[in-house]
Amino acid sequence: MASTEWQDGCGAETPSPETPASARAAVRWGPQHAGARELANLYSPGKRCQEWISVILCFSLMAFNFIHLLANFHLGHVWYILLAMVAGILTADFASGLVHWGADTWGSVDLPVFGKAFIRPFREHHIDPTAITRHDFIETNGDNCMLTLFPLVNMAFNFLTLSPAEIYRIYPFYCYLFALAIFVTLTNQIHKWSHTYFGLPGWVVFLQTCHIILPRKHHRIHHVSPHETYFCITTGWLNYPLEKLGFWRNLEDLIHRVTGEKPRADDLKWAHKVK
Repeated sequence: MASTEWQDGCGAETPSPETPASARAAVRWGPQHAGARELANLYSPGKRCQEWISVILCFSLMAFNFIHLLANFHLGHVWYILLAMVAGILTADFASGLVHWGADTWGSVDLPVFGKAFIRPFREHHIDPTAITRHDFIETNGDNCMLTLFPLVNMAFNFLTLSPAEIYRIYPFYCYLFALAIFVTLTNQIHKWSHTYFGLPGWVVFLQTCHIILPRKHHRIHHVSPHETYFCITTGWLNYPLEKLGFWRNLEDLIHRVTGEKPRADDLKWAHKVK
């Protein structure tokens, strides 16, 4: 594994002694890295519009569904609600890892539409890890808000059309779905906090310290080049067991054998970009 240098709490690959002096001088990590500048410039007005629409729709639907969950609450659901919330959080954590692993490991910024819109932020993040701390709320959370729109719309539709008896029967599942939607929506905000070392609200630091959300020290492990482990970024609860199982490595080996594609090839290409 490459040696690392900690800057602003993030690992960055350090050139080995064998690297020519000219190459070492050209390598930069952070906003001055050539690849980071190019990737940042690919953020488009169309992308910004998509993020705004996603955020507005997502939070409007969340408010609507939360009101209906409160209106249909029964004391008999309490234990089911607690179990559903834990299951929703665990599912969100695994989903964050799966998406993070997929975008970090496969695909290319050059893919039509999808590459610049969704792969680009992952490439930028590895060569400028603190860029996310300079993103506003819309840029940070827009894509995750978009991911939750379909289940939130479906939930809202069912609240309007199902009978009270039917809602009572599926209420625990909707608590699970709502917890999942909340934590999926907040995943990138939680991720941003894990890179923020100054000015965080006390309650955020408390949640990080208690490992209720992704702690800063825990997430540093992922930022050791070549960024091949600890992909779950909602709570990080599943990172250790998945690592012990070799889950991501085995999945990468399987895909490599089937397709011949090399993991993180595009990620490394951007990391080594010097002009």
